[in-house]
Amino acid sequence: MKTHAHLSRRALFAAPILLAMPKLAFAADAPQIVATTGMIADAARRISAGTVTALMGPGVDPHSYRQTRSDIAAMVRADLVLWHGLRLEAQLVDFMADIARRVTVVPVAEAIAKDRLLSWEGYADHHDPHVWMDPILWLDAVAQVQSAVSQLAPHDAELHAANAAAYSAEIRALDAYAHEVLAQVPPEARVLVTAHDAFSYFGRAYGFEVEGLQGISTESEAGLARIGALVDMLVARKIKAVFVESSVPARAMRALVEGAAAQGHQVVIGGELFSDAMGADGTYEGTYPGMMDHNITVIARALGAAAPDRGLVGKLVARA
Repeated sequence: MKTHAHLSRRALFAAPILLAMPKLAFAADAPQIVATTGMIADAARRISAGTVTALMGPGVDPHSYRQTRSDIAAMVRADLVLWHGLRLEAQLVDFMADIARRVTVVPVAEAIAKDRLLSWEGYADHHDPHVWMDPILWLDAVAQVQSAVSQLAPHDAELHAANAAAYSAEIRALDAYAHEVLAQVPPEARVLVTAHDAFSYFGRAYGFEVEGLQGISTESEAGLARIGALVDMLVARKIKAVFVESSVPARAMRALVEGAAAQGHQVVIGGELFSDAMGADGTYEGTYPGMMDHNITVIARALGAAAPDRGLVGKLVARA
């Protein structure tokens, strides 16, 4: 993707770096790749032989993330920048248009056919960006990563294809696992209440009603009316668990638990889910398969299914 847009007001501070910093030369077998989110970085690391840098680490919220000076330096020097698109990284949109004048920039989620995307309520031309919550849908983004790294290093295209096939097989196995264990959740309990509305694709894929305390973007506020409505729903439908998220403060979710208790209904925090960011670097949960294995297993167990405590392949951190 190339653009010749002028530098935006938001990105003006970066102009001296963009103009002054020379693009570094790297060995042909070690392209430098920058990815915005951990999910994209994981795909790039599994598929490419290059060096991959992730801008957003564990617990980082991509909706409000703004580029730092070190981010700018990394992207200007990169051979390829992979970002999500679909306005997930809302604060980086103008900057990505600017930097695409001199670096190859690919919005991997925008390769997904629009008729497979969920709409963003209140915005006619926007779509819910949380597509990685449906593993099968995320395979289209993985394919876009493969295409981008193969265009960057065509001499490694066969390696990329083999790596992508193995990675995709893991993702398909997770989807099969999800269908198996989540089908055990009683129909009346298939309500997923989370901190923000990041799980709609998950709900569509596995037959769950999803209620987010905040909207699709974490920058929306959870008002008292919304909290009250969710408390009433939890009580009326006897929902026993709600879920916090690793990249969203848990305070408002605790308000749901307290509100239900005030009406004589016990609700527990069913666990912490990974929504917009993965787990700690160097852990299984710090990979996309591990992130999704964790979410599937935690949700299933909290809502009444007999999922294995350590997940599909026995790598999840054991919980007390």
